[in-house]
Amino acid sequence: MRKRQQSQNEEPSPVSQAPGGNQRPNTCCFCWCCCCSCSWNEDRGENSGRMAHTTKMESIQVVEECKSPTAEEIISWSHNFDKMMKSPAGRNLFREFLRTEYSEENLLFWLACEDLKNEQNKKLIEEKARNIYEDYISILSPKEVSLDSRVREVINRNLLDPNPHMYEDAQLQIYTLMHRDSFPRFLNSQVYKTFLDSMESSTTDS
Repeated sequence: MRKRQQSQNEEPSPVSQAPGGNQRPNTCCFCWCCCCSCSWNEDRGENSGRMAHTTKMESIQVVEECKSPTAEEIISWSHNFDKMMKSPAGRNLFREFLRTEYSEENLLFWLACEDLKNEQNKKLIEEKARNIYEDYISILSPKEVSLDSRVREVINRNLLDPNPHMYEDAQLQIYTLMHRDSFPRFLNSQVYKTFLDSMESSTTDS
């Protein structure tokens, strides 16, 4: 009898059953929340690369409406990153390329900052500033952008009293990163070359 009770006491503690038959403990060891079903832990642990993630900045998730650019305009982008970024069509094409490199969040963050700078309603400024932080600055976000510690300290201070220009340093850092790192690869990508060829063909046919 004693031996039987002892074996029952030594049974393993219950674990939650995850989808697909995998077992995992109820406590969370990789994030600051209270259970392992948190989206951050699942996105970081179970997905390879940065997968699609719905942010709070819903208006920025849709492709920007724009007119079809001319072949000359597309060619001009290759010589001027600033000009491409000022063009909705250019941003859409660049965003398509960034998506293939799992770095679309850089452009989305930049667009969110531009949207914030145009906001004048104090309540909406606070809401948008908080959403930007949760979507792109927080270390718990799967769409966290890469910023240095100095810029993060400035952001944390500004969160105490949000303003439309509180992310300018961070925005410039990400803009520079896209210009120096992503833009050269974009110009050599099939995304850019195929789009340029299609525009040149349509111009020739017409």
